[in-house]
Amino acid sequence: MNNKMTITSIQKTKGLRPLVMITAYDALFAKLLEPSADIILVGDSLNMSFAGKSDTLSATLDQMIYHTNAVCMGAKNSFVVCDMPFGTYSTKEEALKNSTRVFQETSADCVKIEGGEDKADIIKYLTSNGIAVCGHIGLLPQSVRSEGGYKVKGKNEKEQLQLIDDARAVEKAGAFCMVIEGVKADIATEIANCVNIPIIGIGAGVGVDGQVLVFSDMLGLFEEFTPKFVKKYLNGSSLVKEAMKNYSKEVQNREFPQEIHTY
Repeated sequence: MNNKMTITSIQKTKGLRPLVMITAYDALFAKLLEPSADIILVGDSLNMSFAGKSDTLSATLDQMIYHTNAVCMGAKNSFVVCDMPFGTYSTKEEALKNSTRVFQETSADCVKIEGGEDKADIIKYLTSNGIAVCGHIGLLPQSVRSEGGYKVKGKNEKEQLQLIDDARAVEKAGAFCMVIEGVKADIATEIANCVNIPIIGIGAGVGVDGQVLVFSDMLGLFEEFTPKFVKKYLNGSSLVKEAMKNYSKEVQNREFPQEIHTY
């Protein structure tokens, strides 16, 4: 995956192959992840991954712009998505003003907006003004406090019908793809089949058009708990701790630095 994806090439994957999306927040990891990723998401999960916060709501626009710039520097051939943080797109005018900042101050290829039918008018306003938008439906992390926790969606007919309406509204508003999070697998598959843009899942089963994970979850760096939808592809926390233990031991025993490390 050496050629940078575009909106057109992302849309053309529909029905052909699954898209690979991964989060990154800095240049170092973005460069490491880039060779195998179609899309890098600079997620507002950064304060959960790096600052120990319990939810995403504390992320600010300035933080998102800073981290998006870092990711763009590290992964110059990647399609980069910038999450619009909580409180930055409450109105159409506010959304355009803040999204314009992202486009002017970073090399992000699009912004991501949480919400379905209720945010369709905002998405349409952005796409009508030159802002590419990735949608996000299902479980919405920015709504965790108002909903009283992280709750799987699509458990009953009312929720299922609303999710379908959300997906169609987001597509009609001009989003070129969307993330679907925390949704029962059968309804997520149905949603993927009823719209013409790619649906990228997280905790939404295998029947969608791609997958996204938070990189620190995927690498096994996060120890507090493992969400049901996460597969750890590396026992990263143990490897880091072991490396640090060996470094500490060698320093205390004056085994490091050796002559080869000395000027």
